[in-house]
Amino acid sequence: MKVGFVNIFGKPNAGKSTLLNALMDEKLAIVSSKVQTTRHRIKGILTEKEYQIVFSDTPGIIEPKYRLHEKMMDAVKNSLEDADVALLIIDVNEDLKECDVIFSSLKLKVPAIVVINKIDRASQEKIKAAIDFFSDKSYCKKVVTISASSGINKKKFLKEILEFLPEGEPFFDGEEISDLQTRFFVAELIREKIFDLFGDEIPYQTTVVVNEFKEKNTLTKIVADIIVQRESQKAIMLGEGGKMIKKLGTESRKSIEDFIQQKVFLELFVKVRDKWRDNDTWLKEYGYH
Repeated sequence: MKVGFVNIFGKPNAGKSTLLNALMDEKLAIVSSKVQTTRHRIKGILTEKEYQIVFSDTPGIIEPKYRLHEKMMDAVKNSLEDADVALLIIDVNEDLKECDVIFSSLKLKVPAIVVINKIDRASQEKIKAAIDFFSDKSYCKKVVTISASSGINKKKFLKEILEFLPEGEPFFDGEEISDLQTRFFVAELIREKIFDLFGDEIPYQTTVVVNEFKEKNTLTKIVADIIVQRESQKAIMLGEGGKMIKKLGTESRKSIEDFIQQKVFLELFVKVRDKWRDNDTWLKEYGYH
């Protein structure tokens, strides 16, 4: 049996989360057109008779500006340490040299497959140029091209990965699809709706904490706090007459019900925590270890 950790690295918005979801046939990582949506390392466990692959979606590689960003880059470093194979994903329309600098800086000690994404948005000349550019890089064992959002040839893609994985015993029970608790995914689904509904500033200065998750026979009760940095942001989150928080609650509830396959009663509260992104105590409390 082939077994191993396959960790996905790249710049923000390269398509890491979309690729993980496509490989898992399950929405484990939230997706947004805005950069830096992923803040945690998210594992997806794919188990078949012949293999168990533990995929990891990681935050986009950035230069940290806050303690939150440093925690995000720590998740990237941890993923480098246990990888058996690295998937280095790029947007074909990005600056290739810039991507190369980032990939080289990772100092990989494991085989790497360069995944050229979003080929549906580029000319054949541009795709060929990207393939040629990465093919002779020392860290690159193979180049594959995909359009993660349009769907991938999963069997073919996995075959490219399995070639580099060792044989061994599975790490997880075959029924598990992630090592994270359901309440983590609930918080992420609410945060995804914040990215969808609010402007550029709000999503990046916001986090979500699930304080209550009670499963009953016909209903799951969820109580969550939305953390913002300023009173003005709280006012925006609430909206006139509570209009926005109601809309956020309705859309979040639908996503959560789709995910857990049960009716949900959702309560949302907005709390102000000044400069929480630079406060180690609050970061730890909000799950950024």
